Amino acid sequence: MTAVDILEPPYPESESVMSSTQKVAIVTGASQGIGAGLVAAYRKLGYAVVANSRSIAPSGDPLVLAVPGDIADPAVAQRVVASAVEAFGGVDTLVNNAGVFIAKPFTDYTAEDYETVTGVNLRAFFEVTRPAVAAMLTRGGGHIVNISTSLVDHANSNVPSALASLTKGGLNAVTRSLAVEYATRGIRVNTVAPGIIRTPMHPEATHEFLAGLHPVGRMGDIDDIVDAVLYLESAPFVTGEILHVDGGQSAGH
Repeated sequence: MTAVDILEPPYPESESVMSSTQKVAIVTGASQGIGAGLVAAYRKLGYAVVANSRSIAPSGDPLVLAVPGDIADPAVAQRVVASAVEAFGGVDTLVNNAGVFIAKPFTDYTAEDYETVTGVNLRAFFEVTRPAVAAMLTRGGGHIVNISTSLVDHANSNVPSALASLTKGGLNAVTRSLAVEYATRGIRVNTVAPGIIRTPMHPEATHEFLAGLHPVGRMGDIDDIVDAVLYLESAPFVTGEILHVDGGQSAGH
């Protein structure tokens, strides 16, 4: 079975699925948390969505195509973009949401930690964004949104995270670079830099401590990040922006 087989058998909406006017978004890390919230939000906007994560389940919605696999694998990344083009006709938006966070003192990191974090946070970005940009260019433009972290700009001694800063800092830098490179070709590139968001990756017992790391005194919610991405989606004069959604972390504490 191929990824596109998930759409079979044909649904009544199949004609609209292949419409040349159908907007199409790719969301990585889409099975839970922020990614799942983004899939739902883009569907509410009327987009078809290609949703990727390592073990994502097929959707009953004919306009949500689940493509499982490790996005850091070049073959998976190519398949994600190819599936968007084959099933829905193109790519208009790519949200690079997949990410790995490992908090350790710098000297405790292992070579395996490095490979894991750079694989998902940087290699995956590289492998999926290149073919997505090529697909966007055939549509006359598009939008890339990267999910970073406010720790890049506001290091915290309570959260030692050199690998997060190394990799997500790279996303911040390439956001500006690509925004300028493609500004005249209709592709915008932006980043959302969250604080600590209430998702399944943070056990309930840690929430009080994590809330205290934000000047506003609370963790962020998934909708805070989703709303930020949707703002950027609807802001045609905004590109190269690193939008901090972090309860004031990047301003200081």
